[in-house]
Amino acid sequence: QVQLVESGGGLVQPGGSLRLSCAVSTSIFRIRTVGWYRQTPGKQRELVARITPVGRMNYEDFVKGRFTISRDNAKNTMYLQMNSLKPEDTAVYYCNTFPDTSWSWGQGTQVTVSS
Repeated sequence: QVQLVESGGGLVQPGGSLRLSCAVSTSIFRIRTVGWYRQTPGKQRELVARITPVGRMNYEDFVKGRFTISRDNAKNTMYLQMNSLKPEDTAVYYCNTFPDTSWSWGQGTQVTVSS
């Protein structure tokens, strides 16, 4: 079973930055399109950004120009650099494959944007 370990979340003021990491326990990571997702209480989990095995990136409109997704296939790890954070970015952030989210969800990492 693939294990996903997200980290890097925390409390940050509006306008601040955080860098999330997701360590994946399988080298199959290298051939999969993967994405960052987020969820707030009472809402469905939503895609934030995705990246193909060769590094082609795609972002949802609400994070374009602020977030950057990246990956290191040698380390089976993906990242999300989040800049210009807004209170509405507050959520638990998860990683998984795209579009099928075929791996078991990890515990996620909480991001809280508040003054």
